[in-house]
Amino acid sequence: MKQLAKELWIVDGDTVSFYCCPFTTRMTVIRLQTGDLWLHSPVRYSPELAEQLAALGRVKYLIAPNHLHHLYLGQWLEHYPDAQLFGTDEVISKREDLHFDASLNLTEQFHPQLVESWPWQDEIDQRLVSGSPLMQECVFFHRATNTVIVTDLIENFPPGHFKGWRKLLAKGAGIIAPNGKTPLDWRLSFKKPVVKVHVQLLLNWQPERIIMAHGEIVEHQAVSFLKRSFKWVE
Repeated sequence: MKQLAKELWIVDGDTVSFYCCPFTTRMTVIRLQTGDLWLHSPVRYSPELAEQLAALGRVKYLIAPNHLHHLYLGQWLEHYPDAQLFGTDEVISKREDLHFDASLNLTEQFHPQLVESWPWQDEIDQRLVSGSPLMQECVFFHRATNTVIVTDLIENFPPGHFKGWRKLLAKGAGIIAPNGKTPLDWRLSFKKPVVKVHVQLLLNWQPERIIMAHGEIVEHQAVSFLKRSFKWVE
């Protein structure tokens, strides 16, 4: 576990295979003012990790921000049965074996009559990025640390991470640092005018840092990085 700022930590997890390519994983941990812990994209559970988290607070919220980040949710619910689980409609449909407390799709953006009062809303903003039949992702902004948190909307792998033909594939997909962006297959599936509206909100947050589940973290000048990363929507 590594602390990035006050009340903000990351945990780098296992490398998993995705399209025959090695994908690193990362969990983001935020300690809320209540002392409860908010876990974004949980990595594999371990007693050692649980001990570190116990020193910070109580695991209360488990966040599955898109349909690809669900592998270890069952482990966490098994060890933290009182934790609350939140995910997008897609991941909820995919994991019918799990009980979700609410869908991240219930936002004013799409359901003004069902505005959800999120228990973390005083500290963490969120936006459901849509416009593609292949993926949707809920993006978060931790106001106290000016940090945007994404999973697959932006991937930013170190230049030496992939080898051989996988490196050529990753370069073609546009997911190599320092110019990481939304993978090519998903970029092609998005309706650009829809994504552009979402991106503008991310820019309005004026973040300083971007935490990604896959690849290098952007520690400074996050707005400039976002503008470059989403140039494809123009």
